[in-house]
Amino acid sequence: MKASQKPATLEQAQEMGLTAEEFAQIKEIMGRTPNFTEMCIYSVMWSEHCSYKNSIKWLKTLPKEGDHMLVKAGEENAGIVDIGDGLGCAFKIESHNHPSAIEPYQGAATGVGGINRDIFTMGARPIAQLNSLRFGDPDNPKTKWHLEGVVKGIGDYGNSFGIPVVGGEVFFDECYQVNPLVNAMSAGILNVDEIISATAKGPGNPVYIVGSDTGKDGIQGASFASKDITEDSADDLPSVQVGDPFQEKLLLEATLELAKTDAVVGMQDMGAAGITCSTSEMSAAGEVGMDIHLDRVPLRQADMEPFEILLSESQERMLVVVEKGKEQIVEDIFAKWDLHAEHIGEITEGDDIRFFVNGEIVAEVAASPLVLGGGAPQYTREYEEPAWFAENMVFDPSSIEVPSLKDCVNIAHDLICQPNIASKKWVWEQYDSMVGTLNRTTNRPSDAGVVAVRGTKKGLALTVDCNARYVQADPETGTAIAVAEAARNISCTGATPSAITNCLNFGNPHNKEVYWQFVGAIKGMSRSCEKFNTPVTGGNVSFYNQTVNPDGSAKSVFPTPTIGMVGVIEDREKHMSLEFKKKGDLIFHLGEMSDCINASEYLANMLGEKNTPAPKFNLDAEAKLHKCIRSLIAMKLVSSAHDVSDGGLFTALLEMSIPNQLGFDIVSDDELRIDGFLFGEAQGRIVVTIDEADCDEFYEICEANDVPAVLLGHVTKGKLVVDDVPFGFCEELTAYYNNGLEEALDL
Repeated sequence: MKASQKPATLEQAQEMGLTAEEFAQIKEIMGRTPNFTEMCIYSVMWSEHCSYKNSIKWLKTLPKEGDHMLVKAGEENAGIVDIGDGLGCAFKIESHNHPSAIEPYQGAATGVGGINRDIFTMGARPIAQLNSLRFGDPDNPKTKWHLEGVVKGIGDYGNSFGIPVVGGEVFFDECYQVNPLVNAMSAGILNVDEIISATAKGPGNPVYIVGSDTGKDGIQGASFASKDITEDSADDLPSVQVGDPFQEKLLLEATLELAKTDAVVGMQDMGAAGITCSTSEMSAAGEVGMDIHLDRVPLRQADMEPFEILLSESQERMLVVVEKGKEQIVEDIFAKWDLHAEHIGEITEGDDIRFFVNGEIVAEVAASPLVLGGGAPQYTREYEEPAWFAENMVFDPSSIEVPSLKDCVNIAHDLICQPNIASKKWVWEQYDSMVGTLNRTTNRPSDAGVVAVRGTKKGLALTVDCNARYVQADPETGTAIAVAEAARNISCTGATPSAITNCLNFGNPHNKEVYWQFVGAIKGMSRSCEKFNTPVTGGNVSFYNQTVNPDGSAKSVFPTPTIGMVGVIEDREKHMSLEFKKKGDLIFHLGEMSDCINASEYLANMLGEKNTPAPKFNLDAEAKLHKCIRSLIAMKLVSSAHDVSDGGLFTALLEMSIPNQLGFDIVSDDELRIDGFLFGEAQGRIVVTIDEADCDEFYEICEANDVPAVLLGHVTKGKLVVDDVPFGFCEELTAYYNNGLEEALDL
């Protein structure tokens, strides 16, 4: 008997990440001891990455109902919202953190490939990509290695695949030193009557594997993503997949051509856990079984063991269930695109999936116990509030000396050079924002990326947002802010927020304080999503983003619940950009004025005070502000709009100045501390410019929406002035801002 056919042992199960209790549960489900290959199947399907066993209880509490929902969270590969005119937008965000930690280039590249496959597997053509990246201490040489590899991986794959990157964010903190975070988002458009399901049905229907050959790359990748990073993690390098964007481009075109036929019953991407995951999830969804012949799978390497074929995460592959009698349609389409389309099995009655090699059964498992919502474990973890949280809440900003206005000049110059604030031009210049678009992107600087929906007047606004420092300070409030900032960015373009996807990056869920952060984040997300009517369409959870040191101590990353949001502009001609348009325009501050410095970049990284509450935040006031700015844009009463976020008011004004090299002359509020006025990051604020002739109507709209509007000053030819004190010229500060990141990391 081959080793893979021998009964598995408890020791093997534990080496695969399963507990003794889970091993006993598997034996009870199967009525016998699983063999090694079957144990491998359970180990990946019951990993955190695939089963969400430590998070599903709380994920179920997120709001999933909405006015525009077509496909809800957990139903398919990605959520879909109705955007009108018979069209839907499929979008999703996922992490590729652990692979990127040990092999940044391929880890990031295959993350991009995987998220795009989730979109086009549903019949949607991807039209936009975004990403949210976290790296360690800018002074650490390894940070540069991570950054360069990840950015090149995203750029090379996305540019070659032909989908533009229209937005993103980059953040640095030492907590991400060993555990960088790489979250990739994709969005696509499809006809609502052409959605392809990831459900298998119809006993007797053939099952095909299409796309690339299967190799040994990515084996046990799902299990690898469900454990801590240690000194030995480099030994797991085979768990990192290798991508081929040109192959994926062919797969995209073949898939979309196939979607136009009536030959497809169901289709699913082979991502985490490869053939194992796609067969079990599609079978469970359709309440059917499968017979799969592994010896028919096209292999890249000879003599692969059955468990290796099953667990391989080789890229650019999908599983397709075909209507019996229409096999030739599928085979001809994939032959046209020079891709494999191999008939590897059939749909069967019942719940069992049987895997064969040369006619011999090598593994037989029931589908439903393997999957989320079936028999996979669902745990209720204990959590407790850490002592440092109460200590943060008593922070007194009066303990921070207030600088003079002249001192603020130097502070401003230093602040805009901080890696978290400075321009990410070095990053986004490596991404092609126009590739494959045929002028689909608007290419205007705005708070969210905007792409055209061809054949209509509509535009899609897309953004990714999360200030993890706020979430670290207060998980519930910080996550509510992340949703609110995403909605504010969408609204500043003139779009109405529609729905979100999320990527929940946390430490070890067995740590009670980490789990407290997770629970708080879910509560904050729910509160904000309900307020903005933006249901959660799906996403993923990435636990175990922590480093275990040789002495057993561990350090987690900041809790980082990244929010991806989509909104719709009914008339993209009204897309609002952020740049100052002309000298003399009046500059207004919308929202309550504040000098709150809590959790700001200024306080944390320039003054070294990291133990504070989250910034000032009022959810009701946010909702009023968003409605107000959308009304102002629709009525063409503002000429630019930009939210106040990282770096505060001064940074927002500078970012509005740079595109057209225009400046500003503003007056502060003498009742507020000057550093808080300029650099504080209180939420719920937007800067707009208007023509003086529109003031009366502008004030009327603001008053009707119960939103304060304060005149700050006016747009200048290029000089930057606060309270008659010159802060320099736009050209000078643009150079600081544009070069800050490269100088900090010696890029």
